[in-house]
Formats: sequence, C-alpha cells, structure tokens
Amino acid sequence: MSQTVCIISTRAPYSGQAAREALDAALVCASYDIPTSLLLMGDGVFQLLKGQEASDIPRKNLSAMLQVLPLYGIETIHVDQASLDERGLNIDDLHDAITILSQGELPLFIQQHSRALNF
Repeated sequence: MSQTVCIISTRAPYSGQAAREALDAALVCASYDIPTSLLLMGDGVFQLLKGQEASDIPRKNLSAMLQVLPLYGIETIHVDQASLDERGLNIDDLHDAITILSQGELPLFIQQHSRALNF
C-alpha cells in the first residue's frame, strides 16, 4: 500500500489553533505529493459554513485556506453526516466540493489510509 494520509479535523474554526494546524498539515502532506484526504467531524464541520469572516479577530480566514486545497491535489473535503445532523446543518449551509460520509462509511474511509492524524 502506498503512503496516504487522512487528516481528521474535529475543532471549530476559531476556537483555537487546531483547525488551522489540521489545514496546514494537509497542505504540507499534499505539497510533498503524499495523497491526502481531509475529513471534518464534530465541530470541525463548522469550518465549511459559508460567509465566515475572521477580520474581527486576530486569526487568518480559514475559508481562504480551504479554497486553495484543490491547488495541492485535495479536490474534495469529506464530512461526517452525523456531525452535520447533530449541529442542525445541511449541505446548503456549506461550501462546495464536499463528500458526505455516513456513519457506516467512516471506518472504511479511514482504513483506506496508511496514516491518520487527528486534530
């Protein structure tokens, strides 16, 4: 099996550094031509909400970072359906280029990767 990485981000976008660090890790792995997937679970699904603005807080806008993922070969963001349901979110609330995974699909998706990094 070739080396592949699944970055799992479970934190809200501006609640600390974990969400940004997950995106940084995904970009670094992909920049070294390592096949990389990004999976958002838990409060991490809030990273995909449309219309976020970080100008009022001293943080970089994570939406801008999400938009450059395709330039690094990360064409789609995988999202946990149960996390969306628990937070009352639907696909219309989120940015494009996502794949929703059911609870039954999650273990298989993660197992397809040789490494998983959880943030």
